[in-house]
Amino acid sequence: MADDEVATKAPESDAKEPSMVSSEDTPAQTGASMGDHCVTDRPSPTSGEQPSGEISKIADVDVYITKPSDYPHLPSKLLLFLSSGTGIHSKNNQLQADKYAGEGFIVVMPDQFAGDPAPNSTTDPNADDSNPSMIEKVKLGFATTAKSFMVDMWLARQTPEKVLPILQKVVEGAKEEFADAAANGGGVYGVGYCFGGKYVCLLGAELPDTVAHGQAPKDEEAGIVKSGPLIKAGALAHGTLITREDLEGVKSPITMACVENDQLFPDDVRTAGQTCLETNKIEHEIKVYSGVPHGFAVVGEYEDPKIQEAQKTAFEQMAGWLKAH
Repeated sequence: MADDEVATKAPESDAKEPSMVSSEDTPAQTGASMGDHCVTDRPSPTSGEQPSGEISKIADVDVYITKPSDYPHLPSKLLLFLSSGTGIHSKNNQLQADKYAGEGFIVVMPDQFAGDPAPNSTTDPNADDSNPSMIEKVKLGFATTAKSFMVDMWLARQTPEKVLPILQKVVEGAKEEFADAAANGGGVYGVGYCFGGKYVCLLGAELPDTVAHGQAPKDEEAGIVKSGPLIKAGALAHGTLITREDLEGVKSPITMACVENDQLFPDDVRTAGQTCLETNKIEHEIKVYSGVPHGFAVVGEYEDPKIQEAQKTAFEQMAGWLKAH
């Protein structure tokens, strides 16, 4: 089992992204780059398991919806699932969403990228670059540089001003479509992986109403109306692009499954955020997993038993937190 560091509980290169408050602590400034774990799928589990949900629409946004097998005969809760850059068509993301459906949640995974998932967000199972020639290595170097540039350009397009209005539409539409589940849980819950982790923080905060609706900010002297939080409680794993300010703004109970020495969510940002949560008396839980890669918590084939066990433990942590709140 991964070694966990559990924080106190109180009464949580990516391209430089325009932040809701400040970009001071973005992972871009650490020299990190968004790796394949955020923009490509690992091999899916070899068990042959297939996703049980379906692609549909809510508020004219494409969504993957998966439900408990006993719904609507037994009460369920409503969960917004925010993915990594691989998006809603990723089999691994769909299988991960299905796991929450198995815990009693109606899960809605929106296309938060508006049809623009990360470049190369699917892998080629026939590719074999385990022993490239010198010429192939040169070509691979150019390809890697080009891919990195494309990912950076993609990240620059995925701003809160673009993403948050999509999420708000889906939250409002899902609450209407699954009113029974929203009422049963007393609201909407949120879970996020990698890219989606930042937006769990933002949806758990009070957002300027102009930003949530994709409008230009008002003159400060005129006053800014805030709305939210839009989620009752949140859980995230190995978030990226998260800033201290994002964590400082969190108002909803939150749990985080983090990776030790993660350049995409640096230790200093995490610890500063933890201090903010404690100071603001926000109920929270932070576990740091050692010896695992960024992206470990999403289903996929890992040969290392320690990573497999950490993946299982992280899911239990996150699902347990949501069910308890």
